[in-house]
Amino acid sequence: MSLAIRVAPHPGCALTALRWRAMSDSGTESTAKTSIVLADDHAVVRGALKALLEGQDDFAVVGEAADIASARAAVLEFGPRVLILDVNMPDGLAVDAVAGLREEAPGTEIVLLTMERDMTLARSALDSGARGYLFKDAAHLELIEAVRHAAEGRQYLPAAVAAGLKDDGKTEQTVLTPRETEVLRLMALGHTNREIGEQLSLSVRTVETHRAHIQQKLGLDSRPELTRYALENHLLDT
Repeated sequence: MSLAIRVAPHPGCALTALRWRAMSDSGTESTAKTSIVLADDHAVVRGALKALLEGQDDFAVVGEAADIASARAAVLEFGPRVLILDVNMPDGLAVDAVAGLREEAPGTEIVLLTMERDMTLARSALDSGARGYLFKDAAHLELIEAVRHAAEGRQYLPAAVAAGLKDDGKTEQTVLTPRETEVLRLMALGHTNREIGEQLSLSVRTVETHRAHIQQKLGLDSRPELTRYALENHLLDT
């Protein structure tokens, strides 16, 4: 059984249809699979990527969007595990939207697709919290693996992207988003999750999600280790 939902677009954005599959063909709930929202302004590209993704037994494309505003609406409505987002959209550059999307939906990981070979954009995307940055011409080879990594909270970079980023000396383990850095600073100062949430206007659950991302990125498990990292990197000086 499927239910069609049409969401009104953000002012100035192209009309976009979002589709939610309530039940899979087998009758089991799609939430048992890795749920995905697919956002690209070209319908042909979306169709090809959707066919690729739904060829996997454990993936379910629960929504589609043709611009950033509608992608955001789909993420907030359906809470997918992974958002696949084209970098160049009619209503802006998706890289600039990553941090906001991660803030609003910390449980959704983001994989970006692009035709651009600009490593500045790639670094900006990763710094903002994206889990993957793929070139479209190789997406058919790498997208499945990227989605699996993202769903597990891990980063996936194709060899071409990793090589392009190598010169700046940064890796996933040392890249925290501005919000994660602030959460880590407050943790190191001894604040509880509830106190951090009150200071940053976040729910306790969102703070816990940020903490999990910080621990995964830094490879640190305990508060003393996180506090030591914050001290060594001068996060308490601000």
